[in-house]
Amino acid sequence: MNATLKKKTLTCDLCVIGGGLSGSFAALAAARHGAKVVVMQDRPMLGGNASSEIRMCPRGAYKKCKKPAEDGIYDRETGMISELEERQIYGNPTLVYSIWDATLYAMLRENENITLCLNTSCVDAAMDGDKIVSVTGWQGTTYTWVTVEAKLFADCSGDSILATLTGAEYRVGREAKSEFGETLAQDVADNHTMGMSILLGAKETDRPVKFTPPTFAKTFANESDFASSGENSDENLPRDHEVGTNGCNLWWNELGGMVDSIHDTEELRDELLANIYGIWDHIKNYGDHGKENWDLEWVGFLPGKRESRRYVGDYLLKEQDLVAGGNFEDVVAYGGWPIDDHNPYGFMKNDENNDTGRNIYMTDIYGIPLRSLYSKNIANLLFAGRNISATHMAMSSTRVMSTCSLIGQAAGTAAAVAIAHDVSMREVAKNHITEVQKKLMDDGVYLPRMLREVSALIKSAKMNISDEERALLLNGKERPRKAGEEVGIWQNLGDSLTITFEKPEQLGVLRLQFDPDFARTSVSKDLKVKRYATKIHTSGDFEPVKVPDTIVKNFVVYADGNPIYMVKDNYLSLVKIPLNVEAKELRIEWLATNGAEKVHLYSADILDA
Repeated sequence: MNATLKKKTLTCDLCVIGGGLSGSFAALAAARHGAKVVVMQDRPMLGGNASSEIRMCPRGAYKKCKKPAEDGIYDRETGMISELEERQIYGNPTLVYSIWDATLYAMLRENENITLCLNTSCVDAAMDGDKIVSVTGWQGTTYTWVTVEAKLFADCSGDSILATLTGAEYRVGREAKSEFGETLAQDVADNHTMGMSILLGAKETDRPVKFTPPTFAKTFANESDFASSGENSDENLPRDHEVGTNGCNLWWNELGGMVDSIHDTEELRDELLANIYGIWDHIKNYGDHGKENWDLEWVGFLPGKRESRRYVGDYLLKEQDLVAGGNFEDVVAYGGWPIDDHNPYGFMKNDENNDTGRNIYMTDIYGIPLRSLYSKNIANLLFAGRNISATHMAMSSTRVMSTCSLIGQAAGTAAAVAIAHDVSMREVAKNHITEVQKKLMDDGVYLPRMLREVSALIKSAKMNISDEERALLLNGKERPRKAGEEVGIWQNLGDSLTITFEKPEQLGVLRLQFDPDFARTSVSKDLKVKRYATKIHTSGDFEPVKVPDTIVKNFVVYADGNPIYMVKDNYLSLVKIPLNVEAKELRIEWLATNGAEKVHLYSADILDA
C-alpha cells in the first residue's frame, strides 16, 4: 500500500465481501441477529446481477418448467428476498430499476449494525495460520485503503476473491463424469465455465423511433445469425429476440466460457457490447420485428457473470444431491431451478454442438446444507452465492439469484450464531444447526420438509376459534405445497383473533404470517412480472403492479382490551410487532386487506423479545 494515501481500519464481527443479493442478505441476516457487520462492495450500489448495472431478474425455484403449471407456485422463496420484492411492489409500482437499487440499499442502511464500504475492491488479506485476520480494500471514490478486522469473513463476491488471497481450496471448470458419476458431466475434465452476458432494456412508445447503431456494433442481417443447433435447440430456430414486458431478456448474448471468466472480462465486455448493439440493430433495422415504435432505453456496460471460482467446503453438492431432493440434516436453504448447464461457447458458433445448454428439470425442490457454505481449510471463512461448495453441474442450478438470496440469509444467520457462541461454522453445523434452522424459519424462510416450531406460550393459550382452526394455525405449516391444500385460517373483516393465557404473561414479539399470494395473480397480469417483481423491457400495455390482495393492510392489536399497536397500510406478508407488555389477553382486530374479501392467516405466534 502506498504510504502517502489515506488509510482507515474498521473492526466488526463479520466482514462480507461482495454486496450482491447473497452478500446483502448475509450482512442483513447477521446484523438483525445482533452481529456488527462491514460490507465491502466493489460497485457503487448493492444488488450485483440484480442491480440496475446488470438487470437480471432474480430467478429461483418458482419457474416455467416441464411439469404441471400449478407446480412451482408454492416453491417461491420467502424470507428477505420476498421482503425485498414486497417493498419493491409497494414503493416502486412501475418497477423503476434505480428505485429497486434504493429499496435494497434502504434495507441495509436501516440497520445500525451495518457499515457499508461501497466502491471498495478487496485486494489483500492478512492471515494467522488458517485464520483470516483482516482484509484490505481500495475505495476508489475516496482514494483510501480500507482495512477490516473481523472474527468471520464471508466471501460473497461471486469470483471468490479470498480464495487466491488466503489459500482456501477452490475449483474451476467442469468435473469429469468419472469423478462423481454425474450424468451431464464431461468425459474429460476441463476449465470451461458458463459465460457472462450483457443485456439491454427497451420501451414501447406511441411513435416510430429510429435507431442508428454505434460504429463498434456488429451487423446481424439474417435470422440465421442467431440460430442454434443440436438436440435441445428447438429445431434450429433462432434464439428468442422478441422483446417486451413478457419477452426475452436476450440472456443468450453470452461469451467467456472458453477463456478466463475473471481475467478476460474487459475484452469480453467489448465483444458483448458489440453483440448487444448489433442485436438491437437487427431487431430495428433488419426484417419485420414489429418494433418500429420501440426505443432503446438502456444497455449494460458491466457483464453479468454466471460462473468462475467455486469454494470447497465440508460438503460438495453434486447433481445427484439435487435430483434426490437434498435431504440434509443441516439444511439451511433450498433450490429448484433446473440443472442448467450453458454451453461454454455461448453466442459463438460451434460446428460440433451449438446448443444453448443442457438441462435436468427438478421434480421437487432440494435442500442445501450448511456444510457447503464454509471453507474446508480456512477456519473463519464462509461464502454465499454462486461460489458455494458445489460441482459445476450442481452450481448450474444453485447459482440463480433467488436461491443465492436464501443461501446468503442462511450464511449470515449461521454466522450470527457462531459469533454468539464463539464457535466455528463447522461447530455450528454440528451442534447448533437446530438454532440456525429455527431462526431462519422464524424469519420466514421455508426449509424443505420441515415445519416451524411454534412457541410453548402460544401452544398453551386458548383462542376464539375452533379446535380444528387452532390446529391449522399452530401446526408450523406456512405455505401450501400443492393447489387446494388447506393452510391456516380464514376470518372476516371486522372479526378478531383472541389469544387468552391462563395468567398474565410477558409478551415479546407478535409474529403474523399472512398469505403472500404465491402465484401473484393479484399483483400483475404480466407473467414475468408476477414471477420476479422486476422487468427489463416495457410494453405499451404494461400496468403498474399492486400489493397482493391477500396481505392484511390495517389491523389493531389490543392487550387486555387496550389498543397498543395500530398497523396501517401494511404491505408485508410476514409481520413482527414488538409488544413488550404484560397481558392475559391479546386480541387482533382485522380492519382491511389490500383487496381480498377475507383475511387468510397462515400462522400466529409470540416470540421472545
